[in-house]
Amino acid sequence: MANKPRLLTGDTPTGKLHLGHWVGSVENRVAMQDDYDCFFIIANMHAFTTRADQPSAIRQSVMDITLDYLSVGIDPDKSTIFVQSDIPAIAELTFFFSMLIPYPRLMRNPTIKDEIRDKGLGDNYSFGFLLYPIGQVADILAFRPDIVPVGDDQIPHLEMTREVARKFNQLYCGVDPHAEDKDALDLGGLLPVISTKAGRVNRLIGTGPPNQQGQLLKMSKSLNNAILLSDSADVIKKKVMGMYTDPNRLKPTDKGTVENNPLWIFHETFNSDKKWIEEAQDRYRNGAIGDVECKKKLIEVLVELIEPFSSKRRELENNLDYVQDVQRTGAERANAVANETLTLVKEKMQQLY
Repeated sequence: MANKPRLLTGDTPTGKLHLGHWVGSVENRVAMQDDYDCFFIIANMHAFTTRADQPSAIRQSVMDITLDYLSVGIDPDKSTIFVQSDIPAIAELTFFFSMLIPYPRLMRNPTIKDEIRDKGLGDNYSFGFLLYPIGQVADILAFRPDIVPVGDDQIPHLEMTREVARKFNQLYCGVDPHAEDKDALDLGGLLPVISTKAGRVNRLIGTGPPNQQGQLLKMSKSLNNAILLSDSADVIKKKVMGMYTDPNRLKPTDKGTVENNPLWIFHETFNSDKKWIEEAQDRYRNGAIGDVECKKKLIEVLVELIEPFSSKRRELENNLDYVQDVQRTGAERANAVANETLTLVKEKMQQLY
């Protein structure tokens, strides 16, 4: 692993993973394991920023995500799966890095603004809620990765990570502020100015109807519009059959709209039979094929994708000792790297006594 470029990404444990996670980042993680030294963080401390009163639920979510990682094909012999709170160096780095981001810059982070609005927090949010973007910077830079595969909604956090790396390298390592990011390490910098890799779908929409403004909503467990990577075939069938389609199409012979229709967005995302899609969409527009037939085809496609995951997950649920061993081994590997980074950071800051 030491000879490979390093990769870091992960998830905040808010429940089981769904298809949006798969196309947004997780399928990239599985595919990149052979070419990268992969570290996958389960950021349980970040979960406390909005659910500090639900420690048991957070603990269960940590186990759920570990199970999901293993069931979809993340191999602990190739990759490192670890829990954030098992890596003390991250918390110490969070404190140091928090000195490099002005408060007004933090509040311009659109993800912070969106979460305050979407969760109806108003002014009723903890200091920890504002600290978590800096914690995410530390999550990443603790491992000095070359690349971070993420979903579209995390791009603002990654830009902040790049800003912190630049400022640290300039302030404590003497890197010229005009130097190009790619040259920072060669010029004596410690922290890489990371590159990102987005998923093939930035924001997968959910199975439900649009909001009052007519906008289709992002797939989310909290909105009850998600298909999970652990769902059984029966559950997938129920969710797809209840999927929102064209509301103006009252019977199968009515002409239908393909554009902005979740049924067809899902087909275009997950159905590899592009010829079927093209022909079926033409028939749909002309009222020659019904929603039910198209949904049945989608069910076949999604069951083929998800059933191996859910089957593997059921096996793992009967062997939780193994799952916990994966977490413990991952923590050992992750601590070795993060502690090295912390020591090097302190050396550059002249705070290693």
